Amino acid sequence: VQLQACGGGLVQAGGSLRLSCAASGRTASSYHMGWFRQPPGKEREFVAAIRWGGSSTYYADSVKGRFTISRDNAKNTVYLQMNSLKPEDTAVYYCAAQSRGSTIATMTSSRGADYWGKGTLVTVSS
Repeated sequence: VQLQACGGGLVQAGGSLRLSCAASGRTASSYHMGWFRQPPGKEREFVAAIRWGGSSTYYADSVKGRFTISRDNAKNTVYLQMNSLKPEDTAVYYCAAQSRGSTIATMTSSRGADYWGKGTLVTVSS
């Protein structure tokens, strides 16, 4: 599966952005999907994940209550709605996929992802 993320940009603190990740080559419903991010000078970290059918979602503590992950399998697309953005949310955001036969809980680690898309940069100004 190929993943293409878009929607990044520059936003002021307190603002919102929505990232999208389009899957091609195989239907998105074959995969759990997730978002990771890599802040400048730091390691990649888990942000959110959603089960292949959308029945369960998982979030990093740092984004709970502010970010929402969702998916539209008919469009082979997963979304990350980011509200109340903070400067510390500045990072390159990556879309990832994990075969749905895997345990989604392992996707909270970057080692759990099977496929990666290219990142999209989100910059939050103070």
